[in-house]
Amino acid sequence: MIAVTSTTFGATGLIVSSITCGAAGWQRRDDGSGSSEAESADLASALVSSPITMVDTSNNYGFGQSERRVGAARATVDGFGAVLVQTKADRGYGTNDFSRARMFASLDESRERLGLDVLPMVYLHDPENTTWEIATAADGPVAALVEARERGIISHLGISGGPADLLERFVRTGHFEALITHNRFTLVDRSADHLLSVARENGLGVMNAAPYGGGLLTAWPPPRTRYAYDEAPAALLASVEQIAGLATEFDVPLAALALHWSLRDVRIDSTIVGMDRVADLQRTIALTEIDIPDAAWEALDGIELDRSTWQDAM
Repeated sequence: MIAVTSTTFGATGLIVSSITCGAAGWQRRDDGSGSSEAESADLASALVSSPITMVDTSNNYGFGQSERRVGAARATVDGFGAVLVQTKADRGYGTNDFSRARMFASLDESRERLGLDVLPMVYLHDPENTTWEIATAADGPVAALVEARERGIISHLGISGGPADLLERFVRTGHFEALITHNRFTLVDRSADHLLSVARENGLGVMNAAPYGGGLLTAWPPPRTRYAYDEAPAALLASVEQIAGLATEFDVPLAALALHWSLRDVRIDSTIVGMDRVADLQRTIALTEIDIPDAAWEALDGIELDRSTWQDAM
């Protein structure tokens, strides 16, 4: 059993729980997914009495819906003000505008929605949508967010995105105190393995998001056959099926194996799990309380993964 614990987040001094509530679904999407405002409020209330003490959102999640709901919870839910909220500075909608002006506008929008004068933890979000030259220019997003930290608009600065090699370049600049990687350190994809080590060696706090790969690793047969943002190739589905067979052999849910894979890694301070409703929180806590024998991990080590299916295929 791996209970939800707390730890100091890198050199930031912030205390984070080993699971962070991902609030990307605190919105009502056009396809009907996500949650209602009442469901988000109920989840916020349940979080207060849970061992999970951190919520992850972003400026662009739901065109601001997620941040607005988190802010509403801070204003109306008793005790939610003690929950640590982190957000992300986002490019302009549909424009890939990562300019200095856009970064400061993003921060102002987040502060207004969240009801925070100072944002405790902010990440530059998805820099793969611009060039390295633009990102690191004197009037680019990195310089803008470093300035925002110096001015006290934000307390701590992190980097969050996709391609592991690109994130490693940002980590090595020395500007960032924290890292979020997603869909790249799971049961079937180890693209971020080296990145995790580099981030830890450089003293960053480390968060691993999407341990279920967007849902594929929650059950077999899977509720959906997409991994991350695309349809999963046959070779990847074959790997999941093999691992699901292993989970059945050891009588543990596939979702527990997927979650514990991230929780048990000493390089990872917190695992971001998307939660839309109280049931998601309850299910997550229950999964942490499942005992997984060492023999299961030894058997997992014996499964050869197809690297061509990884998000950052070599």
